[in-house]
Amino acid sequence: MGVGKSTVGQLLAERLGTGYRDTDDDIVAAQGRTIAEIFVEEGEAAFRAIEKQAVREALAGHDGVLALGGGAVLDQDTRALLAGQRVVYLSMDVEEAVKRTGLNAARPLLAINPRKQWRELMEARRHLYEEVATAVVATDGRTAEEVTEVALDALELKEA
Repeated sequence: MGVGKSTVGQLLAERLGTGYRDTDDDIVAAQGRTIAEIFVEEGEAAFRAIEKQAVREALAGHDGVLALGGGAVLDQDTRALLAGQRVVYLSMDVEEAVKRTGLNAARPLLAINPRKQWRELMEARRHLYEEVATAVVATDGRTAEEVTEVALDALELKEA
């Protein structure tokens, strides 16, 4: 959350001359409501089922840069679909997250005690991000352009 996946994803797509797609945007468009509303109205399990389908469809129908929501890797089937794909895990520490997002209540999983919940989410998810990642790129203290350059280098996609 707040790591810059949308901004970096769009920059990567521009640099690579390909399309950009975000599964969170797909979900909002298909459902006609925000992700926070889905969480509140139907709960996390229902959202994760919607997210799993959105990721499956996006991976099957999009050849460019694809940004996934932070919880997408919780699903074993989704992790299996990501195997063999070029996946960049954009990492950051909690202090950077506070600077970027303020860890506000608009993030449904961080509504109560945001710093503690962010740390717990990362402890539970980090190994899953690393499992699917082709490259891990730290975003702390870097601009989106710098992160994009490091990601291109890490994926060996930079122009010679």
